[in-house]
Amino acid sequence: MASQQHLDKMQERQNYRNLWHTDLMGTIQADTRYCCFAFFCGPCASYLLRKRALYNDMSRYVCCAGYMPCSGRCGESRCPEFCLFTEVFFCFGNSVASTRFLLQDEFNIQTTQCDNCIIGFMFCLQQIACIFSIVAMIVGSEELQEASQILSCLADMVYCSVCACMQTQHKVEMDKRDGMFGTRPMAVPPPQQMSRLDQPYPPNVGYPSQPVYNQPYGGYPPTGYPSQPVYDQPYGHPPPGYPR
Repeated sequence: MASQQHLDKMQERQNYRNLWHTDLMGTIQADTRYCCFAFFCGPCASYLLRKRALYNDMSRYVCCAGYMPCSGRCGESRCPEFCLFTEVFFCFGNSVASTRFLLQDEFNIQTTQCDNCIIGFMFCLQQIACIFSIVAMIVGSEELQEASQILSCLADMVYCSVCACMQTQHKVEMDKRDGMFGTRPMAVPPPQQMSRLDQPYPPNVGYPSQPVYNQPYGGYPPTGYPSQPVYDQPYGHPPPGYPR
């Protein structure tokens, strides 16, 4: 039952409306320094990103963000920092994926085909490397063993690179959330919005638009109230002699 709920949730993410601020292919250009940091020290980046995704409120922390069977059963409420430390070092891949799902569900960000292809290629390469290692161990061929070692090394490099790009993507998205691109920072959502599987679709969260008018009636002019014309002039006034 829980597995089916996870599958349904993954299917829903493909229908979300918003997109990541940068795709996986553009993360190196978007923030080169952080991408290098995430590549060489992935668990540290994962720890900082999860804490930031929770708005630095560790009382919200649940192991693997509530997406795994062990979530809520690891004593997170008593020592959330230590549990998060354990998660990012011993379940690094799950920690990165959980932070990703957390941001997607909170901000209604869809899973794109390009990102799916890159992540799928990473998993396929790991599976092929594992199969080669098993075959080399059974056959005992030195050539196969050498080939399996090379393939395993390549799979690890791809894994570290993709995880670094994913974490940079998460960091850039939270920079957008926190107003580092010139928009208004978002407020901390109420705790019930952090629930994953029972969250209504689509979630009523995202990047709030700015009100257009500083008027009563919720920031919009009343019905029939003529909107003011916009002029491409300083101070919003028309040039002299402009017909009124």
